[in-house]
Amino acid sequence: MTQTAPMSFWDYLPQEQKDLIEEGKYLRDDIIKDHSYQFKDYSFLVFPFAKAYEGFLKQLFKDAGLISHLDYISDHLRLGKLLSPNLMGRLRDRSLFKKITERSSRDLANRIWETWKIGRNQTFHYFPHNFKALSFNEAGFIIKEILTTMEEAYQALKKQ
Repeated sequence: MTQTAPMSFWDYLPQEQKDLIEEGKYLRDDIIKDHSYQFKDYSFLVFPFAKAYEGFLKQLFKDAGLISHLDYISDHLRLGKLLSPNLMGRLRDRSLFKKITERSSRDLANRIWETWKIGRNQTFHYFPHNFKALSFNEAGFIIKEILTTMEEAYQALKKQ
């Protein structure tokens, strides 16, 4: 009897998420690499990775039984709210932060939350009193954090 190789993180991703990551890498590595134009804000480089991260988390949480299929397909699911450690007490059993902590570890729950915050909330929300412009290197750091967190979350939460 032959044993099949375990599915890799990349194999787990649907084509749409692979496309977002590949196109983000192309934008970062092939279009912007020569720095012929200096942007004031490189947040746009993070966008395809952040979008893939959101889709990935929804799929992984559904597959791991942390959210229902109805939550997964809902237009009203707010991952940021459910992932927030600050709302764990109020959300009780709906808290994804709590569920991830129980299923894996508080460190993983914190990592997923912190990556969500820097890769989405702090990158794409606009506040006149705190305009957060990313340098090319800062955008690269956030992209790396997103991809690393995706891989770690997959390893920790995938169905066995």
